[in-house]
Amino acid sequence: MSDQVWVVGEVLIDLIPNGNEHLAVVGGGPANTAKALAKLGVKTYFIDGISNDEYGQIAKHELISAHVSLDYAQYSNKPTCTAKVILSSSGSASYEFVIEDTATFDFSHQWLPDPQKIKPSLLHIGTLATVIEPGASVLFKWAQSVANVAPIVFDPNIRPAVMDKRGEYMKMVEKWVAISSAVKVSDEDLNWLYPGKVIDQIVNEWLEVGVELVVVTLGDKGITAYRKNEQISVYAVKVVVADTVGAGDTVGAVLVEAIVNNGLDKLTGEVLKSMLNRAVKAAAITVSRTGANPPSKEEID
Repeated sequence: MSDQVWVVGEVLIDLIPNGNEHLAVVGGGPANTAKALAKLGVKTYFIDGISNDEYGQIAKHELISAHVSLDYAQYSNKPTCTAKVILSSSGSASYEFVIEDTATFDFSHQWLPDPQKIKPSLLHIGTLATVIEPGASVLFKWAQSVANVAPIVFDPNIRPAVMDKRGEYMKMVEKWVAISSAVKVSDEDLNWLYPGKVIDQIVNEWLEVGVELVVVTLGDKGITAYRKNEQISVYAVKVVVADTVGAGDTVGAVLVEAIVNNGLDKLTGEVLKSMLNRAVKAAAITVSRTGANPPSKEEID
């Protein structure tokens, strides 16, 4: 097995409100997670289609600057996906996406790396790449092969602005959950997918299908982690919030770091609680800054 951690999904451009204009900022949940992981010192390989256009070059530069490897990226002349960010008065973000026929979602078996040959130590996958067709089906078949050699961490990172058919979205999420070793998900995601259903019940159903660990982020209330017969919660670290962009992705990166360093089976009891405390500390740093700007290992330690 190699020491490579694969992060798969979209890198796109968030157009963030800046007075009367919008500022182009590199975003996409998986790209944010890759940056956060690399800044934690994890050997991170980001896998996506990256455009040769101006936005694509901005994205490429930022990922490389964060020491993310792009050895498995696919470059093309298709445009970069953009997401216009709308911020509420509390700083919470929603998105308007331009997706169709972009390099960002152009996944193909022709260029995805061979997991049986390379044997990564872990795959992190999620957000829109796992629901936007036809790429999502390509990735699911490929991820089933990855699951034979490495744990999969899935983050659904629900985007109702892109797909508002709840039943369809739920089926796709549950399909990915069924092949995952760990899932990181927000309470907002769960409440949208399963309105009126208690979070503990949803999580227990996921644990029953074979997920070993579910980490639920609760915004300013903290994080709760679930394993079979174990539940641990920690409070959020109080800070002045600039915006919440990238906070959940930072938590996902700390989760992956802990699995790589300890092994998923060891993430229990005090080791699990220590990971959660590290995650809320890292997320607090992220939300105190504008955009998805995760902390370095030195800032957390």
